[in-house]
Amino acid sequence: MGQDKVFALEKSAEDFRFDSQVAGVFDDMVDRSVPFYQEIQRMVGELAADYATEGSQLYDLGCATGTTLALLDGVLPQNVAFTGIDNSPEMLEKCRSKFTQLHSARETRFLCQDLKEKLTFDNASVVAMILTLMFVRPMHRRELLVSIYEGLNPGGALILVEKVVCESPDLNRRFIKYYYDMKRRHGYSELEISQKREALENVLIPYSEGENRQMLSDIGFHSVEVFFRWYNFCAMVAIK
Repeated sequence: MGQDKVFALEKSAEDFRFDSQVAGVFDDMVDRSVPFYQEIQRMVGELAADYATEGSQLYDLGCATGTTLALLDGVLPQNVAFTGIDNSPEMLEKCRSKFTQLHSARETRFLCQDLKEKLTFDNASVVAMILTLMFVRPMHRRELLVSIYEGLNPGGALILVEKVVCESPDLNRRFIKYYYDMKRRHGYSELEISQKREALENVLIPYSEGENRQMLSDIGFHSVEVFFRWYNFCAMVAIK
């Protein structure tokens, strides 16, 4: 695993992209940039293990380098098929390589597709979106969530992990400050923090916890609960 130095050198401003440079260091990037990332992954594994049913499918939207799928492979029945979807060929290459190293006999497929395109979910008991929905343009989010809801089996679960904004401007500023303090503790420089913030400005558009909860409830999910919250990061599970 390479160390994240993507923004260590001063560069001209451009939007964040999940290209080969990011793919090469992504595991280190999320481990140092997302609070309690390993614990969140462990919790996702627990929830998925409880809701994945024999002979069904699990979908990971924005599967990136396959960290979540690799973890789930060790805790879910072998007759649960996996589908990983990402719009970055470079990330999917890392994902396929990681999964090949597991020597898993599980039925698995990886699709390169943009989430704003029409998706069909078949026999799905679990859909995971780990730090993914916030990168989908707001105009496409509801349609995507509706398609997930329609494709989930009754009793199926959507596991959603997101960066969020606070409805209180004061708390929002404080939570962002605490988040950047965390990144400093994890070795990121002021230049890296500021340049990544600028690169993400037009790409990552977070909703509040309340907005995400309301959207899921309006679509039809009957149970929507937060299972993890750290300042401006929130993980939710929604049951059909």
